[in-house]
Amino acid sequence: MREEQPLQMVGTINAYSALLAKNAGFKAIYLSGAGVANHSLGLPDLAMTTLNDVCEDIRRISYSCDLPLIADADTGWGNAFMVARTVKEMRKAGASGCHIEDQVASKRCGHRPGKEIVSVNEMNDRIKAAVDARDDDFTIIARTDALAVEGLEKSIDRARTYIDSGADIIFAEALTDLDQYKTFTDSINAPVLANLTEFGMTPLYTVEEMRDAGVKIILYPLSAARSMANAAMKTYEAIKQDGTQKNQIENMQTRIDLYKTLNYEAYEAKVDKVLGKNKKQRDK
Repeated sequence: MREEQPLQMVGTINAYSALLAKNAGFKAIYLSGAGVANHSLGLPDLAMTTLNDVCEDIRRISYSCDLPLIADADTGWGNAFMVARTVKEMRKAGASGCHIEDQVASKRCGHRPGKEIVSVNEMNDRIKAAVDARDDDFTIIARTDALAVEGLEKSIDRARTYIDSGADIIFAEALTDLDQYKTFTDSINAPVLANLTEFGMTPLYTVEEMRDAGVKIILYPLSAARSMANAAMKTYEAIKQDGTQKNQIENMQTRIDLYKTLNYEAYEAKVDKVLGKNKKQRDK
């Protein structure tokens, strides 16, 4: 956040997406729980993934990309002991931080109706367990879904207690206008993250609008994933209908661009070097 105000953080559903995001100039990336459920497992985002599912994707992304990665820890997968384990496992897998929310364990997408939230005390227990388990440089983000259930004032009250329990950042989920964001940011002593997910409750504000509202982090959790899914669907349909992929070539990433993203030639050079050494040894 020191280098960019507000910080734009994009969702990357896999390692290759993370490399593309880095090449585009982003300074931080995000792994969405919905992204893991939808794209890694083919499931809806309804508390059907496990800690191990998410950590597997964290490992793959962090191995290939050195950008700070924030992971979605949902509700922490259990009691205080499990929340602590979640933080430790995510850190070990390569995440730089995570967010934990105040929904009940059988959670829903933050922009869907019918959400239920836990008590303030239970959420504070989750945050305290996460803070106690972390390293000093691991960021704990407290997400509150309380706006849809209790209203803005009580959401802010919750956020204040979450900060007192050790949360570094407040993820104010599904706010519906700029005035709400401005009220939120003016009312608490911590950075506020805004989730600008498409087709949800929050309008798709610009960086300038978010900056004026006092927001410090803008999250685009599945923008690229949705674009990729739509492009793939159109390509599959075209191949089936046309009997060839020729008409889709202009929509595809070229082999040259793929290799550039992967730094393919550098890998080939290492292979050639190793093979060259082996050949010299055999020729002796």
